[in-house]
Parts: sequence; structure tokens; C-alpha cells
Amino acid sequence: MMKVFPSAYHHYLDPFFKVKAEKHPPHHTCDHHIELEGSLPPIRVIYSLSNQESDTLRAYISENLEEAFILPSSPSTREPVFFFKKKDCGLHFCVDYRNLNAVTRKNKYTAPP
Repeated sequence: MMKVFPSAYHHYLDPFFKVKAEKHPPHHTCDHHIELEGSLPPIRVIYSLSNQESDTLRAYISENLEEAFILPSSPSTREPVFFFKKKDCGLHFCVDYRNLNAVTRKNKYTAPP
């Protein structure tokens, strides 16, 4: 990949290396929490999934829980998921967070350095 990009851009390439992308960042004392205003978002109807989509979803969840890239939420909510077909016939996983975003407290603080 270094040969493809001009040397002036080499310092931007780190996130694109698979080995580095698969490493989980170190745990911090200040992990991100979503604070809700008042109550949980209304329960929405979950989109029906095909067998292939269900299998893909189960694999995604178990793999990412195992790697600690995702964690169970507290309080637990359920948000609809759906898939787009990729050009290679695989599936791209998407979550519809609109209802959760509507009741999320908007914390507008600058991020620590």
C-alpha cells in the first residue's frame, strides 16, 4: 500500500492495515456511555430477516462480543437491524438508531486530548 500512495500521505495509512485495525484500543477509565432523557426509546417492530441475514447477524454479534468490540448495553434496548447486499454478494450490517438518538441526552463537551 505504501507504493500506491505518495510519501506525504504515509502517516495516514495506519488505520488501513488489517493487523492494526483488529486490535482493540486499551480500556480507559472514561468509556463512552449513552445517557437517555427520561425513558427508554419506544419499542419498535424488528425487521424480519432471512436465514442468511439471521446467521450473519448472529456471527457478527458473537465475534464482536468475543473481541470486546461491542458490549451489552445497560439498560438494554432493541433497535431494528437490516442488511444491504454488497457487490461481492456479502451482506452489510446496519442498525436503525433513530429512536435511540431521539431520546439520547446531547452532551456537548469537548473531547479530552
